[in-house]
Amino acid sequence: MTNPKNGHDEVPIDEANPTAEATETPETLADAGPALLAAAQAEARDMKDRMLRTLAEMENLRKRTEREVVDARTYGVTSFARDMLNVADNMRRAFETMPDEARPTDGPLKAFVEGIDLTERELLKTLEKHGVRKIAPDGQKFDPNLHQAMFEIPNAEVPKGTVVQTVQAGFVIGERVLRPALVGVSTGGPKAAPQAAASDDA
Repeated sequence: MTNPKNGHDEVPIDEANPTAEATETPETLADAGPALLAAAQAEARDMKDRMLRTLAEMENLRKRTEREVVDARTYGVTSFARDMLNVADNMRRAFETMPDEARPTDGPLKAFVEGIDLTERELLKTLEKHGVRKIAPDGQKFDPNLHQAMFEIPNAEVPKGTVVQTVQAGFVIGERVLRPALVGVSTGGPKAAPQAAASDDA
């Protein structure tokens, strides 16, 4: 059929655009369906895995941050507390160098001595308020994590390995040793427990 305007025959639309893609048929979509579904499921699994990993990392970060905050609060005064122990030691040495008979019983000198004693106790109380506790090892079993043995003392009245003398008090801060106690340890004593067990067997 001739176009009256230009005198050319009409050309069908498909023939005018030979590169036009053919429309997908229901049969083509049916063939591609399982592959598309599998790809979508794989992508969903990948996204879920990434999400779970991110959540786990965030939870670990939260716990680690909480631990760091607690540690900073508990152990942030470690260096300062260790320095203050030297002050407390010097106060204690001042008292130990003064014999009991030389201590004043009245007058301003007595008030001075009592004031120093009160200051030492207040210092130890303040350290304890900040988590620094004094170790009192006398009579306890020697613990290398808390005590440092300076010498051994023969003592038949207590079991071997018992702390019988404290040379310098130890301190802990939180769950850590701030300064081990310097102690003297017994070298021997009764071993009644094994003998008692042997007599029970007999």
